[in-house]
Amino acid sequence: MEAFLTSATVVALAEIGDKTMLLAIVLAARFRRPWPVVWGILFATLANHFLAALLGATIAGVLDGVWFRYAVAAGFVAMGLWTLIPDKLDEDEEPKGRGGAFLTTLIAFFLVEIGDKTQIATIALGARFDATLAVTAGTTLGMMIANVPAVFAGDALTRRVSLKAIRIVAAVLFVAIGLLLAAQTARWI
Repeated sequence: MEAFLTSATVVALAEIGDKTMLLAIVLAARFRRPWPVVWGILFATLANHFLAALLGATIAGVLDGVWFRYAVAAGFVAMGLWTLIPDKLDEDEEPKGRGGAFLTTLIAFFLVEIGDKTQIATIALGARFDATLAVTAGTTLGMMIANVPAVFAGDALTRRVSLKAIRIVAAVLFVAIGLLLAAQTARWI
């Protein structure tokens, strides 16, 4: 349960203001069909985050040791600092929309999520908890918590919620997890 709840919380906070959230808003505005966009986000996230959590768990199983635990802790701290940098959707990442709302969202969201901070966080969470399904379920829930309101509320939401404040909260959470993991590792030695 800890893997699920931590994963959901970390990713929900990290996703606020992220480029995939901006993509969700763009897709919702472009297609004006929120449910196919929501389903596309869900299935893209399930696939992407399952692979990321599996990679993290696999790496942790192969590279288990004190130095690896410190590397994962440092990764969380780095993610916290990265979270403080606001994202923007690049012009070349604009969705083209040739396959309908669902297919365009599925493909665009999956591709834009590659190498994104929430995917990297999912790898780190997979390594930390070695619970691929719980991490996948948690990170997917976190993505949906952040993105579904963005799809339905779009611009109104971004005008009311301080993205900077949420980025700061997410950064503090990432750094705290990293420091906690480092402290646990120091006690483990």
